[in-house]
Amino acid sequence: MLEFHSIPINAFNENRKIRVYVPDHYQSTQTNFPVLYMHDGQNVFNDREAIGGVSLGLEKYLNDKKLDVIVVAIHQNSKERLNEYCPWADGAYCEDVLGKPSTTGGMGKQYVDFIVNELIPFIDSKYRTLQNANAIAGTSLGALISTYAVCVYPEAFQHVAGISCAFYRNQEEIEKLLFESNLSHIKSFYMDCGDKEAKNDHVVSEKFLKSNERVFEIIKNKIPYSQFKVVKNAEHHYKYFIDRVPHLFTFLNRDMN
Repeated sequence: MLEFHSIPINAFNENRKIRVYVPDHYQSTQTNFPVLYMHDGQNVFNDREAIGGVSLGLEKYLNDKKLDVIVVAIHQNSKERLNEYCPWADGAYCEDVLGKPSTTGGMGKQYVDFIVNELIPFIDSKYRTLQNANAIAGTSLGALISTYAVCVYPEAFQHVAGISCAFYRNQEEIEKLLFESNLSHIKSFYMDCGDKEAKNDHVVSEKFLKSNERVFEIIKNKIPYSQFKVVKNAEHHYKYFIDRVPHLFTFLNRDMN
């Protein structure tokens, strides 16, 4: 069952649409549920309103599996997505990947502040949520901002997952932050990357993969229950992302089963 809310983001002086999935048996039980927060909300649950026409298909997947989890999907602001999902302005590694300078990014802190200080309290007040069992996940840049969030708000999230992680835009800064952060609170960290992210551009695909490998080299030494999966022949598109949904939930199963 999907429910819809409009929540003000004070820092951006706007309201943002939020989709909330609750299990069909939510009303017939008094159970408290873990919560998974996700970005790019239009593309989380079904294809009907998905940008590009393809979603992760979580509504059907969760209904079929009957998982005990609440999923909160935050709509993207398409015009500001690159800014909101990047905590810092694009760095040198990003310029190398793109082959040109880029100055986007830098609004990620305000976006994460909204999730932690405004959205989570709203969800906790309206739904029966399980304390100390929050997860945050995303695809592409959603993985970057999720990783940033667990570093700067260690008390807010216990699980993090990224599909086709686009760390490259803030490569230097996210590596430094991960290296300096205490991640002992994280119960699980899942990340993956296709080996053909840029389709036929093998040079960019290799740089994309190398970006992920550098990040995981730090994470694996800090979080015992972590995994990095290289997905053979997978490109940077939802038709490839959707195949990883079962693995994502399997990895997050400590609080979700």
